[in-house]
Amino acid sequence: MKLQLQHLGLAALAIAAVALPAAVIARQSAAPVGLQPVSAFAGIADPAARSAAIFTEMGKVLTHPRCLNCHPRTDRPRQGDAMALHNPPVVRGNAKGEGAPGLQCSTCHGPRNVAFANGTGSIPGHPLWHLAPIEMAWQGKSLREICEQLKDRRRNGGKTLAQIHEHNANDTLVGWGWNPGPGRTPAPGTQAQFGALTKAWIDTGAKCPT
Repeated sequence: MKLQLQHLGLAALAIAAVALPAAVIARQSAAPVGLQPVSAFAGIADPAARSAAIFTEMGKVLTHPRCLNCHPRTDRPRQGDAMALHNPPVVRGNAKGEGAPGLQCSTCHGPRNVAFANGTGSIPGHPLWHLAPIEMAWQGKSLREICEQLKDRRRNGGKTLAQIHEHNANDTLVGWGWNPGPGRTPAPGTQAQFGALTKAWIDTGAKCPT
């Protein structure tokens, strides 16, 4: 069995080298998109309306491929700016979202991004590379649905709003979205801006857009 699993791992590496979709290895990353600062919403007098507007700005990140690819509605992750199904055909696997035995995320994804020698793209990497839990899936959902889900501790990994802020502002795997390696468009703005928007959203009542 161990030999079979080793063969699976080697096969996965071979597939990754020759069969990664064009969305990952050939697509040129688009120009980065910015985020408005918290101060841009100061003119909205009603706190609830201001809170909802701030979350809408946060939605530029939450609905970006850098987030959605790892928050899929199925057990198959997505990849690239085109959000193609992951190739090789990996699955969520264990409860930590680290993949199935013999074809775990770490088979191909190391602790850092690795650029291809031909300069056309890269394999993304982070020490904790994994899928978000299935209860935290939001691909295909409206911004309001994502907002309500983020506030629901049954569907956000048991996090308080303060922990959601910490996650958005300082989690290094979240931060990878702004440093995704060649061939991928970074998430809008910066992680610091995203964290500041998250705090402002919470401070104004954590209201959701309609």
